[in-house]
Amino acid sequence: MRVALGLALLGVLASCGGPSKRAQRYDRKQAQAALAQLESPGLVIGEFRLAAKAIIDGDTIKVNGLATSLRLLAIDTEETYKSDMDRRASDADFDQYLREKRGDRDRPVKAATPLGEDAKKFAKKFFEGATFVRLERDHPKEIRGRYGRYLAYVFAKKNGVWVNYNVEAVRAGMTPYFSKYGYSRRFHDDFVAAEKEAQDKQLGIWKPGCQCYPDYPERKAWWDGRAEFILAFEREAAKKDNYIVLTNWDAMRTLEEKLGQEVTILATVGDVRYGDKGPSTVSLSRRLFNDFPAVFFDADVFASSQIASYKGEFVAVTGVVNKYTNKYNKKQVLQILVSLPSQVRGAKGPPAPPEEAEPVPVDPNALDPKNGDVKTKAEPGKQAGSVKPGSHDEPLATAGH
Repeated sequence: MRVALGLALLGVLASCGGPSKRAQRYDRKQAQAALAQLESPGLVIGEFRLAAKAIIDGDTIKVNGLATSLRLLAIDTEETYKSDMDRRASDADFDQYLREKRGDRDRPVKAATPLGEDAKKFAKKFFEGATFVRLERDHPKEIRGRYGRYLAYVFAKKNGVWVNYNVEAVRAGMTPYFSKYGYSRRFHDDFVAAEKEAQDKQLGIWKPGCQCYPDYPERKAWWDGRAEFILAFEREAAKKDNYIVLTNWDAMRTLEEKLGQEVTILATVGDVRYGDKGPSTVSLSRRLFNDFPAVFFDADVFASSQIASYKGEFVAVTGVVNKYTNKYNKKQVLQILVSLPSQVRGAKGPPAPPEEAEPVPVDPNALDPKNGDVKTKAEPGKQAGSVKPGSHDEPLATAGH
């Protein structure tokens, strides 16, 4: 970790004309300052040296000083081949290969394609000759994605001008404008114009007969529906101080301040645990292994809210912030208590009822009237009402990814 911090500082200082002796002799205090820059809220992250093998694929790059790769906002290039089996199947019958990848899933899936390989080549060419890149955020409070990767727009200098790679990848047809996690706040018009230009010129994914995903209209309708839901929430949140985007860096601190009060949380639905002699709990996605539980003590409220059928999708959940103490490890944990079906809103209105088995009604005699906790025997190391962390796709990040 200490080496990584030093590299981060070298990347920042080197933007002034190459690593200085002072940068090469960074001390621990300076290294900590570099990390603080990455973790501090704000739109501009800084300038960093590209890693030796910087290009992972068309929408993921590495810079020195970060233990993880960057996740680039508002773009979603197709996958590169990770196995010879996929490559051979794709070469043999591309359409059949994609049909098998999707199977009977309701939603489009990601798969390796020749266009994914082209996107990686485009990225390599774009950053060719660049030593440093400039990283910026879409929102000062959106710092990391679900898997700990920094969310960023990445700029490279072209003829003395910083050029936004994310926008240019869309303009080249390497990716659509990716709105699954929200519209770009800062460059929405640029992305819309870039996508239209690529479509008009039939570039990349928009070229008839290209070996790429055939279902972009379906993907775009799905993504934009989610983006509109996020946008509506943010407009409401601008007028209210109890609306919380769970992936904001200060979300947990705000929830702590709202203890005992009603709040509305924007998040995606992760794991669902049906009640059995206790409440049903829903994991609202925040960070891997650090999600936030929404608790339903009333089985009818849980079923009527249909929140289980929104798994993987955005919801706005209203309830009272509560804190309970895990009887085994004695740690205090925040949660939100939901008491009405109408306190759950999904991205596209109430979906069809889930096919899962009906939840077991909560035994009112099992509830502690003092704090609403469940007085049942839990497994060692677990607290009734707690949630197993989610494991679904990329985290809510309303800035784009």
